[in-house]
Amino acid sequence: MPDRRGNTIHPMSGKKFLRHLLPCALGLFFLTGCSGADGDAPAETWKISKIEKGKASWYSIRCNGGTCTASGERLRNEAPTAAHKKLPMGTKVRVTNLVNGKSEIVTINDRGPYIRGRIIDVTIGVAKRLDFIRRGVVPVKLEVLEPAKPDSRNDKKNKPEQVPGRGQ
Repeated sequence: MPDRRGNTIHPMSGKKFLRHLLPCALGLFFLTGCSGADGDAPAETWKISKIEKGKASWYSIRCNGGTCTASGERLRNEAPTAAHKKLPMGTKVRVTNLVNGKSEIVTINDRGPYIRGRIIDVTIGVAKRLDFIRRGVVPVKLEVLEPAKPDSRNDKKNKPEQVPGRGQ
């Protein structure tokens, strides 16, 4: 499309271009700000306080008999949560599927499992991510996690470990 002087110009030049560029730039700015992938932020540091080995199974809203957990939270199928018989509510636990090595950190917010030989029930979403939906029950290793205290970093016996948020 020619301008007054006969020069060909792009239809999206000048004010139209700026009008379209500004919302795109702002959208990109806000999306990257919300991503949570801040390369400068250090990963949370944890220390392993206890290790258990046993069998894990999964549960969901359909087989829970309702949507409320023992902690009072609403059960969400995709949430990284689990049920344990004795660990305090809110405890962080890394669950590792010993069949394939996949792991995920979950928060204890319910009680169970109530079947002999099982040590943890994870939500169906966690079971999908750990890849044991079809098997139903798998051998697992539980690592009970505690936030490492800043002064314990120098302690060689309780050396803290960088723990990723999901899967490995």
